[in-house]
Amino acid sequence: MRSKKGLSVFFFLLATFAWTQNNRQAKLEAQRKQLQVEIKQINSLLFSNKKLEKTALTQAEDLAVKISLRQRLIRVTNEEANRLTQQINLNQKTIERQEKELKDLKSEYAEMIRFAYASKSAQSRLMFLFSSESFLQAYKRFQYLKQYAAFRKKQGLLIAEKTKTLEALNETLLVQKQKKEVLVKENRIAQNELTAERLEQKERISSLKNKERSLEKQIQKKQRQIAAFDKEIQRLIRAAIAASNKAAAGKNKAVFTLTPEAQLIGKNFTANRGKLPWPVEQGVVTLGFGTQTHPVVKTTKIQSNGVTIATPDNAKVRAVFKGIVMQVFSFKGSNPGVLIQHGNYITSYSNLAVVYVKKGQTIDAKQAIGEVFTHPTTEKSELKFSVFQNTTPVNPKSWVYRM
Repeated sequence: MRSKKGLSVFFFLLATFAWTQNNRQAKLEAQRKQLQVEIKQINSLLFSNKKLEKTALTQAEDLAVKISLRQRLIRVTNEEANRLTQQINLNQKTIERQEKELKDLKSEYAEMIRFAYASKSAQSRLMFLFSSESFLQAYKRFQYLKQYAAFRKKQGLLIAEKTKTLEALNETLLVQKQKKEVLVKENRIAQNELTAERLEQKERISSLKNKERSLEKQIQKKQRQIAAFDKEIQRLIRAAIAASNKAAAGKNKAVFTLTPEAQLIGKNFTANRGKLPWPVEQGVVTLGFGTQTHPVVKTTKIQSNGVTIATPDNAKVRAVFKGIVMQVFSFKGSNPGVLIQHGNYITSYSNLAVVYVKKGQTIDAKQAIGEVFTHPTTEKSELKFSVFQNTTPVNPKSWVYRM
């Protein structure tokens, strides 16, 4: 009884392991395909116009984005290929075990056939029965012959089943080997492209070496502009909180005093964490959230309260969740933007060319609220997207699906 229980546990663990492997393999495949799409988008959005006049710094920054994506693609493809190797090895061992079991079954069956042939005549079977010393022994012998015939049939069916299982395993193994060959080929191409991109980036950075101090000043100036912009956004949110609290006689100055309806929207927004749609139909994140080292000038840190998304020209911007337009804003030296309140959360959409909505308007999820601004010189179209919980910026990548 113990051995049967132990065998059941073994097969359960094996099945669980196989399911976990297949589940992880499916996720890796989805990631690989998504990264391939993003690299195509990057090429289309940032590198399609060869005549475009870009500064050496901008060219190096754009290459850094593509190199980062390419490195992730290679890592994911490597892991996928390694897991396939594990599955191939596991299947190979299973096939070897199945082949041995099939061989033993066929050997046993052959022995049974030989025995059956030696006693195949009805006379032999009758002699076997009539030579019994008692009726009970004759009955037992009859039952034995009956059971033996049934066992022969069962062995034949088991051989057919084992053969079918073995054929299926061999087919799976062949598919896995072909898939691995494709992955290895894709990775080889990706490695070659990465080498070429790194070489190009090295040349760009080399041409910037003498201008490093000047570049640091440029980046720091840009960072001061971004910090001032972020400060203005947070000022607008604080003003909205103050107005909300004044209307509702709330005492906490740091958070919204919400109506029951607004509280429900906030709860629904929280419940959809990681599932929110992208603020544009097509785009790639070119700058992430938080403090990070500049991709080209490594001595300089950059800070972002949200993410920057490269988009096609004049891309439509859409709300990621239902809410109310809290503010349509435009600061000196920047393009317009929209703040949408979702209970105690606010989403910010800035660097717009056209705004379709107005303050106080109720907005549905995926409703168009404007168009991304396309820079006339660089021809870059970039949306700056942020998420705030009250006045605190949070990482949009944690909220938007597959960002």
